[in-house]
Amino acid sequence: MADAEEKNNSCGTICLKYLLFVFNLLFWLAGGAVMAVGIWTLVDKSDYISLLSSSTYMVAAFILIGAGAVVMFTGMLGCCATIREQRGLLIVFFVLLLLIFLLEITAGILAYVYYQELNAELRADLKERMVENYQKPGQEHITRAVDKLQQDLKCCGSNSSADWRDGSWIQTFADKRLVPDSCCKTPTERCGLRDHPSNIYKVEGGCISKLEDFILQHLLILGSVGLGIAFIQIVGMIFTCCLYRSLKEEIY
Repeated sequence: MADAEEKNNSCGTICLKYLLFVFNLLFWLAGGAVMAVGIWTLVDKSDYISLLSSSTYMVAAFILIGAGAVVMFTGMLGCCATIREQRGLLIVFFVLLLLIFLLEITAGILAYVYYQELNAELRADLKERMVENYQKPGQEHITRAVDKLQQDLKCCGSNSSADWRDGSWIQTFADKRLVPDSCCKTPTERCGLRDHPSNIYKVEGGCISKLEDFILQHLLILGSVGLGIAFIQIVGMIFTCCLYRSLKEEIY
């Protein structure tokens, strides 16, 4: 009777070990995916971020990259703990899972709060940053960001192309151009002299609504990835507790 019970416990432990090992492999791959998403968000669209007055978007992305790195390390630690059946490593693994879970919740809250403030921030700051800093010495990163924004999103000005009629750019750097050359549908040197809808993105609207939609899509991607990893972590914590308890029972 005791032998049968011990055999059942051993079988249960072996099953849990395999389940936890598979989980850690998936967890390690997920960590790589999280890092990739965070890095892609910062690198591919880093110019856009320079137009935002708040650093919340960047902080959320950095948190995701940090969480991804910790996830990959934790996945390897979990594999070692599972193979060696060391309860001490299992405790460390569980604590790390919990810390990552809290990190992801923090990033999710930051993303949600930022989305609530996004529209007001863009409407308050984007126009001033564009028309006051465009082509100004020492603000080359703003100039690159504005040019890339207007070309990528096919827009002109913050609210409309009329925004370029105000501010220091039209007075100092325009050189008779009505809009920057990046507003043109086919950018060429000094094409901004003519602001007809056939030449520039005039009827397509300003960049505020398009940038807001773009950031919202990225926040949804970041949030979805975070939720997916959080679900995997909950499953992993359950498996870890079960294996820890199973190993404890076998010792006694």
